[in-house]
Amino acid sequence: TQSTWGHSECLFFFVEKSFSLILRSFFSSFLYLPQQMVLMSTLSCCLKNIANAEKRGKRQVLIKPSSKVIIKFLKVMQKHGYIGDFEIVDNHRSNKIVVDLNGRLNKCGVISPRYDVSLGEIEKWVINLLPSRQFGFIMLTTSQGIMDHEEARRKRIGGKILGFFY
Repeated sequence: TQSTWGHSECLFFFVEKSFSLILRSFFSSFLYLPQQMVLMSTLSCCLKNIANAEKRGKRQVLIKPSSKVIIKFLKVMQKHGYIGDFEIVDNHRSNKIVVDLNGRLNKCGVISPRYDVSLGEIEKWVINLLPSRQFGFIMLTTSQGIMDHEEARRKRIGGKILGFFY
């Protein structure tokens, strides 16, 4: 069995890899070399952090970055008693949010893509996403703002689905 690479090719490959690692470590102090992936959905990241902190039994969680959608989502969660108070910390960039947890949240998540939901389809989404009709909420973004599915029913409007929590 003959190797496809000779000794000189293996040595060249090793030297090339070593040289690139040396250059990268040398220039890393001068250049910004991105190491992380790009954050695609801030709302998804926020809800994932909250759910993980609840599972671990933490009393507080730090959410960054912040957005208007995240703040409105958290206000509805707070209104229904699934989280405690939250504080927005201004750092002159994208802000951070410190959320107090109360141990009532079982699961929360984002629905992506944001499907259109008419007034008549809300019940179908409630059956598919929530464990029971008695508790849990689906969040919708409507022409009248971000609200839960019960408020959207009372106002008789549909919208796009954002996520859920129970």
